[in-house]
Amino acid sequence: MYRFALNHMTLAKASYTQLLAMAAQLGCVGVEVRNDLRGELFDGMCAADAGQAARDAGLQILALAEVCAFDNGHADKLAETKALAALASACGASCISLIPRNDSPELSEIDRRRNLTAALQQFQPVLEAFGLVGLIEPLGFQSCSVRSKTDVVETIETLDAAHCYKLVHDTFHHHLAGGGPVFAEHTGIVHVSGVSNARLSVCDMQDADRGLVDAGDRLGNREQLQQLTDACYTGPVSIEAFAADVHALKDPLSALSDTMAFLQDAVQLEPA
Repeated sequence: MYRFALNHMTLAKASYTQLLAMAAQLGCVGVEVRNDLRGELFDGMCAADAGQAARDAGLQILALAEVCAFDNGHADKLAETKALAALASACGASCISLIPRNDSPELSEIDRRRNLTAALQQFQPVLEAFGLVGLIEPLGFQSCSVRSKTDVVETIETLDAAHCYKLVHDTFHHHLAGGGPVFAEHTGIVHVSGVSNARLSVCDMQDADRGLVDAGDRLGNREQLQQLTDACYTGPVSIEAFAADVHALKDPLSALSDTMAFLQDAVQLEPA
């Protein structure tokens, strides 16, 4: 059985308390909360109270997202990471999300790796001080500075930093990047979303095309999850849909339940 979670982006118009209620109704293990939606983080609730509200609902705050363009070399990224880490610690989250630059097609591979290494070295003491994990999400877009999971894993291992950095395996971005190894042992969370528009070429797919997962899925979500399962991944599988039609759903509970059932139907776990 997959351990499902709910990313706030999927319910972008919902309040924090509505997110918790929906996740609890769906039987999720936790939620991911974002600082890039309209309104204040936790709707202005203090972090400690927000964490208690999640625990009262039987949920974990799995991650706070996000430090955007974490590898751009700007000095303010360290302060931004410290601030998000402090909030994560206060609410009881175990992770913060680190999103690479998506504006750097001109960078050489040497510069990309150098910037990634420098950023991870800089953030490591912060994560260690707060007892947190930084979730690094390679993006499949051609303009992204970090597309390769292999590069991330090699950098983490070179820095001997596996205790404070893990991958986000995002099925959308994995597909856009051309697939490859899944590195289950280095994966902290999986993001799932679906693209069913048959007219879109892979290179034209954007976040706005990411809906829920159904039989029309072109990303191979079920196959990717099976690959991760076969490699002994047992962590959370978080639903992260960006499409406007998902945000406008009148009955998101039923639609999300259908997606979870569709994904679960394919799992081939050995009996405990």
